[in-house]
Amino acid sequence: MTTEKILANREGPVGFLVFNNPERRNAVSLDMWQRAGEVITEFSQDDSVRVIVLTGAGDKSFVSGADISKFEDERANAEAQEKYSKTSSGMRALLRGTGKPTIAMIRGYCIGGGMSLALSCDLRICSDDAQFGIPAARLGIGYGMEGLRRLVELVGPSAAKEFIYTARRYTAAEALRMGIVNQMLPAQSLEAAVRELAGNIAVNAPLSILTAKRVVDELMKDPAERDLALCDDLVKRCGASEDFIEGRRAFMEKRKPVFKGC
Repeated sequence: MTTEKILANREGPVGFLVFNNPERRNAVSLDMWQRAGEVITEFSQDDSVRVIVLTGAGDKSFVSGADISKFEDERANAEAQEKYSKTSSGMRALLRGTGKPTIAMIRGYCIGGGMSLALSCDLRICSDDAQFGIPAARLGIGYGMEGLRRLVELVGPSAAKEFIYTARRYTAAEALRMGIVNQMLPAQSLEAAVRELAGNIAVNAPLSILTAKRVVDELMKDPAERDLALCDDLVKRCGASEDFIEGRRAFMEKRKPVFKGC
């Protein structure tokens, strides 16, 4: 599928996925969710991509949620609603499941489905003019476990309930205080800072990053559901890798390592 409302480009080891619907504050339609999922899959399978950055076109919005203008066509009945939900949740599952580090670069509105998207990323960096919210209670929408799990993990059950109950907008400073975002920066500094962060991550050992990502994911599960064998295997894979040898040699030779991901 192709759509001009989802842009994908690679800059060195960093893949950028851009939600390009600025006239509707980057609200997302069904075909945009489908194409975004394809881009995440493409980046995941491309060994030259070490980090994935998600952002919105323009300076007014990251993603403002679902494109309500498409509801009559895409969410008019229960069957259509199920298709839309399955597609959007499937894209977010691909995002969470990729072995690459993911960063949400957030400027302006990060609302509803946009917030679910950002919460599916590993890291969230926002500008000081960003706004966050989940307006489900104002729209009669029920938020299920998949939509709330990550929010509860980050802010706790009481704050998550406040988020849903009030349906109000939260400032960037509030989001930082609550732990929703990792960093808040002046708007004019945001892109440069995210590019620097992505570049710093990209030069590190991919297997080490994958191991950390998967182990943290397992730690967030109930103890009975954790895949301890997977964690052990990933650690052993790092120890047997060429990158482990390269890291040791580079340290001894006082030079920067060049990791290959194997």
